[in-house]
Amino acid sequence: MAMPVQAFVGLGSNLDDPAGQVRRAFDALAHLPRTRCLRRSALYRSLPLGRQDQPHYVNAVAELATRLDPHCLLASLLDIERRHGRVRSGERWGPRVLDLDLLLYGDRVMAGPDLILPHPGLSQREFVLYPLYEIAPRLEIPGLGPVAALRARCPERGLHRMNPGHDFAQTS
Repeated sequence: MAMPVQAFVGLGSNLDDPAGQVRRAFDALAHLPRTRCLRRSALYRSLPLGRQDQPHYVNAVAELATRLDPHCLLASLLDIERRHGRVRSGERWGPRVLDLDLLLYGDRVMAGPDLILPHPGLSQREFVLYPLYEIAPRLEIPGLGPVAALRARCPERGLHRMNPGHDFAQTS
């Protein structure tokens, strides 16, 4: 059996109890086969990308140790989204019940039709960089450099770390 690979997953939701959706997704990640959830970031409230006429998001990042290959892991993430009620309409950056993005898979760099690693846009998204830095401050992102340096160059743009136990206030 192969050695586990360190992978990072971005979680986000802005519909149907977003904080609860993200917490339940953390639990689903912890139950993936041949995978352990090593760390979870705090929840962060963030402004939406794209259309601004939608609710704010709740975002987080999870660190996994997995023996699943990157395509199987991605398929598992998409399955979790479906089980949470996600319907992919084709709208980019629109409202969603749950969004799970495979951000990093070890030091793998790839650009295929269904999977790009590291995740595109990772280096400009505060709602990814701040929680990623929280759980892995010394992480080197393949082809991009240290997460600390990327975070330092990325403005917070309305990002707020939520207090534990604080329910998400729905605002738009």
